[in-house]
Amino acid sequence: MRSSKILELVKILESHNISEIEISRWGRKIRITKNENRGNIAGTTVAATETARKNIQHQFVEVAGIAEDHTAVADENNDAGVEIKAPIVGTFYLAPAPDAEPYVKIGDHLSIGQPLCIIEAMKIMNVIESEVTGKLIKMLVDNAQAVEYNQTLFVIDPAG
Repeated sequence: MRSSKILELVKILESHNISEIEISRWGRKIRITKNENRGNIAGTTVAATETARKNIQHQFVEVAGIAEDHTAVADENNDAGVEIKAPIVGTFYLAPAPDAEPYVKIGDHLSIGQPLCIIEAMKIMNVIESEVTGKLIKMLVDNAQAVEYNQTLFVIDPAG
């Protein structure tokens, strides 16, 4: 597999918040894993020539540096508060039914265990509950929008 294709896989890994990709082709196996503690590419196992392996590892280091730069920018933009993240991939809904009132609105005071939204995955409705007590200060997803695993849905101010 060409290093440009491997680099594309690394970009997919970073942009979709998944921790590992493994591809097997023509007797060669490529596994790309992300170090969850640092948020960048930890390493890879590639059954290829030593020269190709060195070239690929050099590109991973470059991509890892880019990912760290984006992480720093994202951290600066976050407001103070606790982020409630999507535990699964699915469709985000603010209310239990299309004609019902939303579970929460900006400014609402929340308690632990209070329903915040529903994420539909494979025709199963999963109720997402508040993990903290506080005031809802941000809603980062629109109703009926697709969400990814670990995507921030709400920001709650625990002091509120």
